[in-house]
Amino acid sequence: MDKIERTLGQLFQGRDFEKQYEALKQQVFAYEPVRRFLKEHDSELNEQIINQNLSKLYEFMTEHQKFQHKEDTLMPGYAPRLSLNGDYITVTYYPTEEKIQADRQRAIEKRIRSLYMPKQVMEATLDDFTIDNESRSAAFLAAGEFLSTYKKDVMGMQKGLYIHGSFGTGKSYLLGAMAKDLALKGISTTLVYLPEFMREIKQSIADNSVGEKIQFAKETDILMLDDIGAESMTTWTRDEVLGAILQFRMQEELPTFFSSNYSMEHLENHLMFSNNGTEERMKARRIMERIRYLSQEIELDGRNRRY
Repeated sequence: MDKIERTLGQLFQGRDFEKQYEALKQQVFAYEPVRRFLKEHDSELNEQIINQNLSKLYEFMTEHQKFQHKEDTLMPGYAPRLSLNGDYITVTYYPTEEKIQADRQRAIEKRIRSLYMPKQVMEATLDDFTIDNESRSAAFLAAGEFLSTYKKDVMGMQKGLYIHGSFGTGKSYLLGAMAKDLALKGISTTLVYLPEFMREIKQSIADNSVGEKIQFAKETDILMLDDIGAESMTTWTRDEVLGAILQFRMQEELPTFFSSNYSMEHLENHLMFSNNGTEERMKARRIMERIRYLSQEIELDGRNRRY
């Protein structure tokens, strides 16, 4: 509070000290919040205590005026408050409702880790998810059942969802809305746009960071893989990246979600061909066994909501 003390010192410089001091006192005492405070503590205060704490009353007045006029204060986001501790009047600063809400929002956002996901998905809410047909109702109910029953560190497998449907039906949006709901409950979620993640994995070979990125996807509490099947999958990314992630999460019984334009049956057909076109049915089946173990298949039908 050195700034306040310097200001007071400047005010009292010169030959008119007494006059300036009295004018300042009258200004402070006339300020309605200060008047209320002095009245509330009338039995505990006397003229000597008030005069000794004039700088604190002045600090409160100037900072409270700035706060009321939405100007920058000593502590942005905090409002000043007077309190009495024995013979000492102090100015404390408490967070405003706006700051509390902003801090809460930042805490929620920190619980949702996103890799390459669009802003619209990250801002999704269940309240805005449209239910206008049977499949959307079923998907919404399945999401709600997971959200109402999931408990971290509970033994036993808690299946995620495999949400499939045509373009623009809201598969990614539903995942984002679930992540937001989980974040409000203090649960961290990682959403990954799988095609971009796989591209980064390939590029990471050069700097030897592949293992670190795969480990991150393996161990996160709740993993949501968006748009599986849209990526350019090689035998290596299928078996050594996706397969390794799913195997770990299956063994550790960690909830895993998927969205795809493919049904599980069609995804298996998509995954079975190697780079040179060789059919690798068993390897694709092995991936699908893990996906089926980790998730419940749900179709999300309807019109394309991107237009």
